[in-house]
Formats: sequence, structure tokens, C-alpha cells
Amino acid sequence: MTARVILGVSGASGALLSLAVAEALSALKVEIDLVMSSAAKLTFATEADEGALERLQALATRIHPIGNVGAAIASGSAPSAGMIVAPCSMRSLAAIACGMDDNLLVRAASVQLKERRPLILLAREAPLTLAHLRNMTSVTEMGGIILPPVPAFYLRPQGVEEIARQIGARAVDLLRLGPPQAQSWQP
Repeated sequence: MTARVILGVSGASGALLSLAVAEALSALKVEIDLVMSSAAKLTFATEADEGALERLQALATRIHPIGNVGAAIASGSAPSAGMIVAPCSMRSLAAIACGMDDNLLVRAASVQLKERRPLILLAREAPLTLAHLRNMTSVTEMGGIILPPVPAFYLRPQGVEEIARQIGARAVDLLRLGPPQAQSWQP
């Protein structure tokens, strides 16, 4: 049986992170259920090169509209190996932390938590307010993993795409679906 992972994309800065995650999942031959917010599509138009959104969508096995809270991924009976939200806005983080399942991205994340499946949030904001930190703590206490997309400078990345690939691989590695893809520190 092929593994299935949900990829949520919110409107925070860092559109290339979602593409890097999708490419890393695709390399593992994983089925991808993609759900994007409206703001995520705007962020792609602002930050990514022409065709990046289409490349992301082409890597998806299934694309779900954000308003379809009746989609299969909104139910715990739909099997998945976990979910990655890349990037994760503070709005999406807050909704997940409070269980405010008002769209499919947040509902799918809530399902991962209630089913005790991995939920990895690439939370994008700086600096952080106390509300952000409390929401991160709440999600962590529920079993989620907060993975701020911080570059591994010790790897001496040559550009933004290389940084995004490393962070995307790190997020996918947390799902433990295969051998690690992220480059590791070699002293």
C-alpha cells in the first residue's frame, strides 16, 4: 500500500517550502493530498517563479478545495501517514491550536491530532508574539511538531532553492517514511 500524506499550504511567506516538501514526498513515491488556502495562491504569485504553483499541483495525487470540509481527509477513517503544513501561517496555527475546524486545512490537521498521526507545521513568522508561542505550545502538547523553517547555515547553501529543499526534506524525514533525505551535519 502506498503511503498517503496531506500537504497543507497556508498563506504565510515561504511558498517554495510547499514545493520542496511535495518534491521530497514525490521522491518517496508518496501519494499527496493537497489543500491550499486562497492566501497561499496569492503568496505563490508574489514569491515564486511562473509555473511554480502548477508544478506543485502536478505533484499532488488529489487536490481538495479549502472549503470542502466533507472531503475524505476531513475524516479519521481516511488513512494517512501524517500531514505537513508548509508554510503554516499564524492564523492556521491559531485555528489548529484552538480546534477551530472552519476550513479543510485546519480540519485535516485536527484529524491528524485526534488520530495521533504526525502533524508537522512549518510555522512562519518573526518576531513571535506571546499568542504565537502559546499556540505553538498548545499544538506541541497535543502531539504536533513545530518546525520553523530555519536554514542549516552549516551546510553552506548556495541559494534559496537549496535552503527550501533542505527544510522540505527535514519535514518529510519527520514522517519516517523512508531513509533520511535531508543532508546531515558532518563534523
